[in-house]
Amino acid sequence: MRSAAAPTASALPRLAPDHDVTTVPDWSEVVEHFREGLIVCDPEGVVRHVSPVAERLVPEVVPGEVLAATGVTALAGDGPAEFTHHGRRLRLRPVPLSAARRCWYVEDVTESVSRADALLAERARSLFLAVVGEKLGNPLHPDRAAAAVARLAVPTLADVAVLVLAPRSGRARWWRAVRADDEAPAVDSGVLPAAALPAAIETGLAGTEPHALDWLVEQAAEAGWLPGLDVAGATARVVPLPGREAPAGVLLVARRAGRWYDEADVDLVRAFAARAGAALTTAMLYRDQAEVADTLQASLLPVEPAAASGVQWGTAYRPAQAGLRIGGDFYGSHRLADGGSVFFLGDVSGKGVEAAVFTGQLRQCLHALHRVEAQPGRLLKLLNDALLETTQANGQGRFATMVLGVTRPHRDGGLTLTMAGGGHLPPLVLRESGEVEVVPLSGMLIGVVPDPRIGETTVHLAPGETCLLYSDGVTEARGGWRGDEQFGADRLLNALSGCHRMPAPALAERVEQVTCDWLAHGDHDDIAVLALRASGPAGRASRHLHAVPEPRNAVRSRELPA
Repeated sequence: MRSAAAPTASALPRLAPDHDVTTVPDWSEVVEHFREGLIVCDPEGVVRHVSPVAERLVPEVVPGEVLAATGVTALAGDGPAEFTHHGRRLRLRPVPLSAARRCWYVEDVTESVSRADALLAERARSLFLAVVGEKLGNPLHPDRAAAAVARLAVPTLADVAVLVLAPRSGRARWWRAVRADDEAPAVDSGVLPAAALPAAIETGLAGTEPHALDWLVEQAAEAGWLPGLDVAGATARVVPLPGREAPAGVLLVARRAGRWYDEADVDLVRAFAARAGAALTTAMLYRDQAEVADTLQASLLPVEPAAASGVQWGTAYRPAQAGLRIGGDFYGSHRLADGGSVFFLGDVSGKGVEAAVFTGQLRQCLHALHRVEAQPGRLLKLLNDALLETTQANGQGRFATMVLGVTRPHRDGGLTLTMAGGGHLPPLVLRESGEVEVVPLSGMLIGVVPDPRIGETTVHLAPGETCLLYSDGVTEARGGWRGDEQFGADRLLNALSGCHRMPAPALAERVEQVTCDWLAHGDHDDIAVLALRASGPAGRASRHLHAVPEPRNAVRSRELPA
């Protein structure tokens, strides 16, 4: 082919009606330098002139022969055409001349078409990888990410795609996508023992890319991964998916006969595998971190009070940051050898994870110290000493407020509560008469000074009476019409009016509910509630039916013995 600077046939001047190209030697010399070939025929269709470029591109056309007899179908038409001839891409443009003569310009466009096709293919690959990056950037669950990888590989990369994740606990999970005509790829999954994985998959999991050999297809067929795909003539590739230290898995792509993997296809599969590996690694890392976070959060959540003779417990807990599920409020209880129980509710400084870790330390200290000291005041001072030692060692000035008490059951079903206060809100007692009493209990913060003043008091609960402990997240909840008014102690007392017959769980739930209603979904501090109800004789709570709707004309339900 001539250089791009060579003139084209369109530069040929228009011929006079009585001129013949074959009779003008100067035109022949000019035509030899055209980038396009030139073929001229007389009115009878006999070839009169063929330029050197045309001779090279269409050697079947010979001067003196009828053009229609050359066998080149495109030359028999009347309009422009583009066709493949002898492995080259040719473009044909017919031009009518005077006296019914015709002229054809023939140009070799193989390289320009190849460049255009290569540019379109590269744009398609870039668009495909961009879509892959967008789709794989969302799933943070390994199963959903794996299913998305298999689905995206079909049909661009394969007729059948199988993703096998690295084995865990001796088992490997796989996902398969199969091409469906005019439909989204069908995706299914399964599990295989690690020992049953095909050799090609094991090689890929080791970080090596097997060669594209027939046995890859055979192994995939034996594993049952190529449904509806004729093994004869099919081709496959296995590409590792990069992970953190080892491949996150492998991708098996297979095509039916006639769709071979060339070098560009293999490069695209590898680029896809790199993005898939990054997405799967991220999803697995998120899963591992979520499992660790769930385990740690479970260990830091308030533990439900242990069942004790003569006590019915009720609890409610709502952290300030609902997504964490943990906070700085805590409660719990421990059984004593003499049949009583140590119970506590407190609030530490701060919020979130750091506060939750501090509550975990407090609960661990109480779990150990109650075995050596069961008197509430002395136990609270031991806890204060332990916290001072811990915070000084860590260089963190943290403190807590707390109510800590001991229950002693009576034979008549009542309870004696001996409580010590460490700067916390005073407990409330709901009497059988319906009256709500504020227990006069005060004291200093825990974890601030070496010898804090600890308040102590004793409360007697008759059967059916309840003692309520709560954190400042209840009274300091801000809401109301303007959203900045505190709930306050008075509203809490009013909310408890008439609730003296409620079981302890229902009472704790009511306190949480009225607080949240006041907040109206606004921000709030941690909320914790602990209710202790003297459950009556035999150590079991009485059942109350007053909250159950009564049928018409029925006698009002009364409190029934358990």
